[in-house]
Amino acid sequence: MKILVCITNVPDTTAKISFTEGDTKFNKAGVQYIIGPYDDYALARAVELKEQLGGSITVINVGEADGEPQIRKALAIGADDAVRVNCDPQDSYFTAAQIAAVAKEGSYDLILMGRESIDFNSGVVHGLVGEMLGMPSFSPVMKLDIDGNTAKFAREIEGGKEYLEAQLPLVLGCQEPIAEWKIPNMRGIMTARTKPLKVVEPVAVDEMATLAQYTLPAPKGACKMIPAEEAETLIALLKTEAKVL
Repeated sequence: MKILVCITNVPDTTAKISFTEGDTKFNKAGVQYIIGPYDDYALARAVELKEQLGGSITVINVGEADGEPQIRKALAIGADDAVRVNCDPQDSYFTAAQIAAVAKEGSYDLILMGRESIDFNSGVVHGLVGEMLGMPSFSPVMKLDIDGNTAKFAREIEGGKEYLEAQLPLVLGCQEPIAEWKIPNMRGIMTARTKPLKVVEPVAVDEMATLAQYTLPAPKGACKMIPAEEAETLIALLKTEAKVL
C-alpha cells in the first residue's frame, strides 16, 4: 500500500503572533514551528497501517525550506521519503492543487492529512484534493481500518458518529483518536538524515484569492470584581454594560 501523508508547518500554539508590512505579512521572527497536530494523527495512523499491511509512506509539505526540520521529524517517525513543494502557499486552493499534482504522479492508494491546519483552519484541502483527483474524500475521520481494498472508518458528525466503508483510493482528513502521536526514537532520527527529500517547484495555478490584511483578536477587556453582597450592582452592570439580561 502506498500512502501519502500531507503535513503542515505551523506555529506552535504558544507562539506570540505579530504581523508586518501594514499587517499584510506574518512575522516569522522568533516563532517556533511544529507539524500540525491533526497531521500528526494522520501520520501516526499511516505508520500503524504500514506496520500492519506493508507498503510505503511519503510525506508532502507545501512550503518553504524552513519547514524541512518538520519534514525530517516525519521521516524519523516512520515515513520512507518526502516531497517539499517549494513555495509559500497563500490559500487552500493553491495548496490542494500542489498536493494533487504530486499525488497524480505517485498513484497513491490512500491520502491522509489533518482535518485542518491550526493556522488558517480552513478545513477544505482534503475535499479540494479529492475533487481534483476524482477520489472520494471524508473528514473528520476518527477511526480507520483497511481490509483488502476497502477502507472502514468512522467520522464525527453533528450529534454522533457515522460508520462508513469505501473503496480505495481515498482522501481522508484525520483527527483524534485515530491514533496516538508518535515520538521519533534515536534510530529514527539517525535514519531520517539519509532518507530522500525531493524538492519540486509548484505547478501553475490560477489565483483564486488574495490576502487583504491580518488582524489580531481584540484585547481582553478589564475584569470588574463585584463584592458578593452587592448583587444589585452586578445585576445593573449585566443589564447596562454586558447587556446579557
